[in-house]
Amino acid sequence: MAARAGGRLIGLDIARCLALLGMVATHMLDERTPSGDLSFGQWLAGGRASALFAVLAGVSLALMTREPLRGRAAGLRAVAIGVRALLIAALGLALGGLESGLAIILTYYGVLFVLGLPFTFLGARALALLAVVWVVVAPVLSHLVRPALPERGYASPTFGQLADPWQLASELLFTGYYPVVPWLAYLFAGLALGRADLRDRSLLVGLTVGGLGVAILATQVSRSLVDPAVADANALGMYGTTPPDGDWSWLLLVAPHSATPFDLAQTIGSAIFVIGFCLLAVQALSPTATAPLAILFGAGAMTLTLYSLHVVLRTPSFWPPEIPHAYLKHVVVLLAIGAAFAAFRLRGPLEIAVGLPARLVRRVRVPGPA
Repeated sequence: MAARAGGRLIGLDIARCLALLGMVATHMLDERTPSGDLSFGQWLAGGRASALFAVLAGVSLALMTREPLRGRAAGLRAVAIGVRALLIAALGLALGGLESGLAIILTYYGVLFVLGLPFTFLGARALALLAVVWVVVAPVLSHLVRPALPERGYASPTFGQLADPWQLASELLFTGYYPVVPWLAYLFAGLALGRADLRDRSLLVGLTVGGLGVAILATQVSRSLVDPAVADANALGMYGTTPPDGDWSWLLLVAPHSATPFDLAQTIGSAIFVIGFCLLAVQALSPTATAPLAILFGAGAMTLTLYSLHVVLRTPSFWPPEIPHAYLKHVVVLLAIGAAFAAFRLRGPLEIAVGLPARLVRRVRVPGPA
């Protein structure tokens, strides 16, 4: 099928590549224009790129668990995914210790995988309903709980925080830059997508149009309820949550990394739009055109490696941020490496490392039912 290469859905790799480049853009491009207006890059990718990553994490988890298993086989698979998640989280802790100036997402990402495992037994409709409910309930729960939690003390989780597990847990779950409890809404939405038939053109059209509609509706409703001055003051985003001592009106805001109901709805809608559009675009192409596209966006098949490389390159000792046109150079480097690996059908080194538990589990022979 034109939409596949080597068993992969190329459209998903394109979406992952766009998420990667979007996150790099928010890290490196100016947030406002010289006149003080919100820059196009910040408007387009701020909050949305990381949300797209999280929704795609749910899709990946759904694809990893698409084969129904029971008993020991299901348990072994869960252990393999759990170990994979812990390896990703550990990588995030290591990257968090670098002087990159970035809020590292990988530790939160690993915790999302672990907490999402029990929900992989649900079907698409139940997961979609759960995502809708979570969009409303989780921000309210967070607003109630956070005043009783310690103030966030770090930009990113690091190994040093393991000495204070209560602080680390509160940051990962509620007070950090990518708080897992509200962000489970992204994972549930992605799981629901991954449980659906992503080759069904009619479904993809509905998802693309519906995702765009939800994103626009959430934004417009929020703007009608929030003071424009407040909305503009927070247009650059927050630090993962609304103020812990703020009143309930903060939950009406749409702002990057605010984890409000409207922010979650808007970013989930935009993520579904991007994923649906990428899958539809690939479906519309011939196999001849699809092959070079898979190479061009090969970075999407190794985002763990390339995201980590980007973080390392952001440290002053490797690539001083004041170098002109640094964003374009980062994009060229990431796309070139991804294209080279895709052309030779190679996996990223970190993808190989975190995939080792699953490969070991597949070698374990599980006896069938008696």
